[in-house]
Amino acid sequence: MSDVLKRRMAEGVAGSVIDLIGGTPVLQLDRLVSHMCLNGRVLLKLEYLNPGSSKKDRVALEMIRNARLDGSLTPGQTVVELTSGNTGTGLAIVCGALDHPFIAVMSRGNSVERAQMMKALGATVELVDQAPGGSPGQVSGADLALVETRTRQVADDLGAFRADQFLLLGSVQAHERYTGPELWDQSDGQIDAFVDFVGSAGSFTGVMRALRKSHAGVLGYVVEPATAAVLSGASTSKLGHRIQGGGYSKNELPLLDRSLVDGYLTVDDETVIRTTRLLARLEGVFAGFSTGANVAAALEILKGSDGPISVAALACDSGLKYLSTDLYS
Repeated sequence: MSDVLKRRMAEGVAGSVIDLIGGTPVLQLDRLVSHMCLNGRVLLKLEYLNPGSSKKDRVALEMIRNARLDGSLTPGQTVVELTSGNTGTGLAIVCGALDHPFIAVMSRGNSVERAQMMKALGATVELVDQAPGGSPGQVSGADLALVETRTRQVADDLGAFRADQFLLLGSVQAHERYTGPELWDQSDGQIDAFVDFVGSAGSFTGVMRALRKSHAGVLGYVVEPATAAVLSGASTSKLGHRIQGGGYSKNELPLLDRSLVDGYLTVDDETVIRTTRLLARLEGVFAGFSTGANVAAALEILKGSDGPISVAALACDSGLKYLSTDLYS
């Protein structure tokens, strides 16, 4: 039994669902690494085992906790946020537990399961049509810009608190204070590199700050879609891609600390889908697109390594949110 699980069990009965956020386990992907005939380790922190089935539960809790502490969010005030579904699900859970109405604004390009889950958790969901030429299952930067405009309108009209995951420091602090230290402790300090498919960049910056505090030599790699690797300086060759949860073709992300970036890696749609399916079949990890992107990138690092190393990544969310897509068809 893991130390994290022992600690969780020793704590007894939780008084609120938000007390169950964090403390996720780490799985070493031995079967997948062996299947690929590689040496080294891929350590996957199973963030999809949070109550809302994603790493964004941590971000939602930290943003709302910070806002309540500094007074920018008052008791009973409505919360609104742009979301691809995961932050919205986390906010629905946290806001429900703390008695704040929550409105999620989301592109119609995202999977329908995400909207259904948020509604079930008590959120009001407003769907925004995609930009001309947009395709379901492929959320572009143009789509995201339309969602941003509508989110601002809703927040202004209602005098709501904007839980902006692309700007608020809680998006980074959640991972710097908790996810990163957990990952380091669970791996016994045996991490050579960390890879992260970037959406808001909160998890990359937060986890890397924590890891670098423990060991300055840990390398950090930003993962992007092959057709939209704009953070690396490449031009966008295709507006849409199938890797939901990031790769929005935004040239600058306020929360991305580039001093922590040692390299940029790209992954294509088909490799991500193939890796995600292998992850489910070989390791029993039923995850979404961004997890497959992270694992595919980690495997690429092992392929290019001169010797066995340990590469860490996050299993960002659950595959249950993608049953209407072609990820597992």
